[in-house]
Formats: sequence, C-alpha cells, structure tokens
Amino acid sequence: MLSKPFAEAIAEAEEIITSAAQVKTEQDLVEGFDYLGGSIRAALQLAWAYDRDFPFFARSTGPYTKMGLDNPDTLYFHAFLRPNAEYLVTGIRGTTRDLSFQVLNGNYTPAEVPDSQTAFDDRELEIAPDGSYQIRFGPGPARPGYVQLAADSSMLAVREVYGDWSERPGTIRIERVDTVGDAPPALTRDLLAKRYQVAARNLTSRLRTFLAFPEWFYLNLPVNTMTEPRRTPGGLSTQFSSVGHYDLTDDQVLSLTVPKSDAPYQGFQLGTIWYLSLDYINHQTSLNADQSRVDPDGKIRLVVSERDPGLANWVERTGHDRGYLQFRWQRLARDLKPEDGPEVQLVSFDELPAKLPYYDEAKVTPEQWAERIAFRQRTHADRMLG
Repeated sequence: MLSKPFAEAIAEAEEIITSAAQVKTEQDLVEGFDYLGGSIRAALQLAWAYDRDFPFFARSTGPYTKMGLDNPDTLYFHAFLRPNAEYLVTGIRGTTRDLSFQVLNGNYTPAEVPDSQTAFDDRELEIAPDGSYQIRFGPGPARPGYVQLAADSSMLAVREVYGDWSERPGTIRIERVDTVGDAPPALTRDLLAKRYQVAARNLTSRLRTFLAFPEWFYLNLPVNTMTEPRRTPGGLSTQFSSVGHYDLTDDQVLSLTVPKSDAPYQGFQLGTIWYLSLDYINHQTSLNADQSRVDPDGKIRLVVSERDPGLANWVERTGHDRGYLQFRWQRLARDLKPEDGPEVQLVSFDELPAKLPYYDEAKVTPEQWAERIAFRQRTHADRMLG
C-alpha cells in the first residue's frame, strides 16, 4: 500500500496534537485539529513539488496551510535546488514593499533552524525599466547577478511583502539551465512511494518543529512583555523582530506603543498557541503601518483585547486568551535601536480611555469598522487569485 507511511504519519501527527502541552481547552484541541488538516495538505503539496531537476515555485504557506507564525502580509514561495546545478530565476518586480531571496541548507527540524547561506533583497538586483530582472544560482564563483550555491544548498525561499495590499504583485519563474526543453521521466510506482514517504516525514517534522519554536524564542520571556528589536533568526539580514507572548483575561488590555518606522514595511500580528496567525481575513488580528492609525506624535498605538474598545487600532484576540505577539520591520537600511521598539503596558479595559493618548480621536463607528473588515475580505480574495 503506497500511502501506508503517510496514513501512519497522520495517526502519529494526531497524537502529537492531542498530547501537546499547550492544550488546555476544547477550543485549543479543535484548533489543533484544524492545524493538522492544513498540515496534511501542505505535506502532500511539498512532496509533490519536490523536483530539483524541473523546479517551480510553490506556495510555502497560506490561509489554509499555515505554519511558523506566517505573516498575513507576505506571500511565501520556495523551490528545491541541487547544489551542483545551475538555475536561472527571472521575474517582473511588482510594487510590493519588499521582495527577498534566501538560500537554505536543509529544512526546519525539531532540533534546529536551517542555516541561511545567503539572503538578500531586490536592491541587489539589476532591475530593467520594465521591472524585469534575472539572477543565476549555481556552483560557480559568485559575481554580479550570480549567487554561488554551497555544497549542501537545498532550497530557494522567496518572500513578497505587501503594505496596504493595493500594490501590484510581481511574477517569478525558475528553471534549471541544463534541463530546459527536456521533460521529466514518467511517473513510476517507486517515485510515488518515495513521495508518500517524504510527505510522511514532512508532516510529523513540521508539527514537532513549530511546537518547539516558541520554546526557543518566546516562552522564556516574561509574559505580557516584548523584546527590543533584534535581527530575525534564520538569516534575513534586513529584517528585525520584536517578540513576546501574552496571557490575558477578557477585562485586560495590552497597550502597545511603537514609533512609525522609516522601514518600508512594519507590521504586527497575534499568533495562536499553535504558532500560527489568527484569522486575518474576517478579523483585524494583524496591522501594519499602512493599515494603522498614526497619532500626531508619530506613534502607532495598538490595543490587544477581547472586548471591542471602538478604536481603529484594535487588534482582536478572537477568544484566544493565550498566544504570541510579533512585530516585524523589513527592508531596513539601518539597525534598529531599543527606542524603535514597542512599549508595552498592561491595563484594565475600563482604564483604557485614561491611559491612551488621543483616545477620542482614535474612535471608529461600527460602520467604519465593518468597512475595514470588508477591505480585508476583498483583498484576501484578490490575493488568492494571484
């Protein structure tokens, strides 16, 4: 039975979910099973997209295949590589806030983050007036327009980051230079068996890895606090992050105050106990600088709470009393300092009007709030067509 390894992996994965230490309520478990469903789909997709000789860019994660505290403002793509082969990547640069490339050696595992062998954004590309560009990856020496692959290079990851989602997306294509015009061999039983085995390994490793991830980077921090901005682990050289985790009652509020940055992209989001983005389509569980109200003093004041304060920058918990907090700054031209990061204040819901500067000016009507949500829903539909 070709699919037996994958069927066994699904049973093992379900046990990983049900025995996870962070499960405290029935809702935690329900969301864990939903996560499992998306992970099953993603594991199969990854296994069937695994082709180093006739590569293509696959969507690494999305609204229904979430993992790794996915950024709601980012489209993630990946292609697999052989370190001794040469690849040509071509595309048209859209008008998005950031376009970055990263070569990895290996996959995320429960023990470690894969090494980033090189990471850069499109500022290092020669982009023609019509937006077109090309870059080669291969074993040859590095030179302008050519990235040298290390002996264990395995994957090219690409991230396209949006602001208010009015930007025009780009296009991207990859080809292995010496196989262009050829065709892959016909499917065989052995190849399909291997794909099911790869999918099985991907599924259980994916779940174990991103259950361990918060232990490495978040849960050793005091609750309801956030770190100073720091370079994001994993080699994204032009990205800084500030992270934390929260535990709130329905009468408590986290007030987050952060300067509006000069970085092209600045965003904030909440994450579930499964280290996933919350529903960012039908709820405002994330806000970037373009979507946020900026106060007259140049600061963005976000309010994380369960109850609706009637404010433009309300970030909804949607019933999640525990979870993760994350700021990202991308395409930076300078290192961030502590004063660029967030100030965090824990207050009661009733104290909020007295504690929050510009409280009255920041109010929105129910109709204005509904339009904000409608815009998220429309832009989500547009991005799924892309």
